[in-house]
Amino acid sequence: MSNVDQVVLNFSPGSLNLLNGILAVVMFSIAIDLTPADFKRLAKAPKPLLTGLASQFIVLPLLTFGLVLLTQPQPSIALGLILVAACPGGNISNFITHRAGGNSALSVSMTAFSTVSAIFLTPFNIAFWGSLYAPTREILKATSVDPVAVAITVGFMLVLPLILGVTLNVKRPDITARMRTPLQWLSMAIFIAFVAAALMANWSLFLQWAGMVAALVLMHNALALGGGYSLARIAGLSEFDRRAVTIETGIQNSGLGLVLIFAFFQGLGGMAVVAAFWGIWHILSGIALAGYMNRTVAVREAPIKS
Repeated sequence: MSNVDQVVLNFSPGSLNLLNGILAVVMFSIAIDLTPADFKRLAKAPKPLLTGLASQFIVLPLLTFGLVLLTQPQPSIALGLILVAACPGGNISNFITHRAGGNSALSVSMTAFSTVSAIFLTPFNIAFWGSLYAPTREILKATSVDPVAVAITVGFMLVLPLILGVTLNVKRPDITARMRTPLQWLSMAIFIAFVAAALMANWSLFLQWAGMVAALVLMHNALALGGGYSLARIAGLSEFDRRAVTIETGIQNSGLGLVLIFAFFQGLGGMAVVAAFWGIWHILSGIALAGYMNRTVAVREAPIKS
């Protein structure tokens, strides 16, 4: 086994608990934008949402597996790519979708639904795709990841804050109206600061191995964005909805990925570097893509097929 597969990053149990709390606050800040009416509206016209979820949990893991087979990276790096692809959409996707002139309501709902779905689909995708590739299958056997434990972790960290946020928005919209914008900016700032601090604590290791994963992460992220846009176009969604699906697929919850890596894989180096580099790159690529998309106004209606 090569060096990167043996590296364990410096990340204390206290830091893991802090990251859990930060991600819960970030999820809560998004949830206070939602009401049950948002979910009912999507239930009446579910095509964009179902397309987005298919892109998130079927197309992206499939493309990731193809990338792993094609490039055959070292086992911990391969499993890191698979794990990131198995995570739900990242919370910053809502902000980036808004900047791109896409359907922000669809983006927020996709984040919510993918987060709930992640209780079952994240552990399933890690186990399923990881077991199909022999080198990553060995890591899964050695770590004995319990899908139920993963589901509980995701539930408490993401789904519980989602339920609490929606409930507060229904019961006391006056409170959520005042706290919405400040809390969203504050939670994202704290999250970015935490990731930066974690990187500094492992800076030498990150620099040593980042070059190895950089090209793979760039290709992986490009596949995610391209796969999301392609599926949305094939499904006949409007440009307005395509932008949301594209960005939601290309912005992964790498913070959750880091939690799972340190909680269940003992901070395995290749996996952690992949998730950390994803956490930096998808923000840069997402903002750049949003700037490009925002140059034209998105058509809100799907094109009529002749």
